[in-house]
Amino acid sequence: MEQLEADIRRIVDTYPNRPVGPLFREVRSLRDQAFVLLEGRQPPRYTRDLYVCAGILCGVLANASFDLGRYDAADTQARTAFLLGELAGHNGLRVWVRGLQALISYWDGRPADAVRLAELGAAYATDSGTANTRLESIKARAYGQLGRTGEALAALAGAERLREGLAADGGDLPGGMMAFPVEKQLFYASSTHLWLSGRRNLADAEACAAQAVEIFQAAPPARQRLGEMSLARMDLAMARLGRGDIEGAAQEVHTVLETNARRRTESVDRRIGHFSRQLAAHPGAGVPVAIGLRESIMAHRERPIAELPPGGSP
Repeated sequence: MEQLEADIRRIVDTYPNRPVGPLFREVRSLRDQAFVLLEGRQPPRYTRDLYVCAGILCGVLANASFDLGRYDAADTQARTAFLLGELAGHNGLRVWVRGLQALISYWDGRPADAVRLAELGAAYATDSGTANTRLESIKARAYGQLGRTGEALAALAGAERLREGLAADGGDLPGGMMAFPVEKQLFYASSTHLWLSGRRNLADAEACAAQAVEIFQAAPPARQRLGEMSLARMDLAMARLGRGDIEGAAQEVHTVLETNARRRTESVDRRIGHFSRQLAAHPGAGVPVAIGLRESIMAHRERPIAELPPGGSP
């Protein structure tokens, strides 16, 4: 148990900075090990801990499948993770997994499902940790995608209140990729404002994204959340493009292309594609900076994303 828990802490801590494909294989092996242990004759006091460990590992696999663009496998693994959280009676895990399911729905173009899943997760609200703040922030983006301005802004305000009321212990999940630091909350807010559009929301989106990027960059290189920082940069690029600053937008996108070549994720690829379409329709699409940027994006997109290894589903 001690070794398994130590491996889990290492994985969730390093996940945001490592290529997803190789990590997937390591996590799958640990998940299988946890399931074998659950089939053994361990003392009853260890069974709940094993359920929690297996649930976290299934949640990490779901997140990795999502990053690799396999939403079907991600959904399956997330359902297994939630079931294990139920068996363990672990509210922190149940809240986090509901948030992951909501996030998958959001990126899969099902914002109403994202709102529903986030609200289901709130039923397991815990007194500490950032999982509840994450739920509200996901709801905000989903409401933004639905064009429901009032609900989106209310969810952002709710996330702020939850952040202010966080307990000092930070919750009972192992942190790392399962934590929801303030910089992630900021770029979720920037995405929400981009969905809502309008000059005021565009300014708010740029301010939130710029602050998020600054905090992400301040982390030591080995601990930087590369995919999330890239998504924040893409929000910043979209906001700058919206106010006509093509050179400022290009600076962020070129940095994202470099980072994404080292740690490729499907969500960043989607944001790059969306930006490229917006750039093509922009009045400044014919200037040299815009032309060069679109060529760089095309070259980047020709490199295939890593495939999910065989046996990716439980």
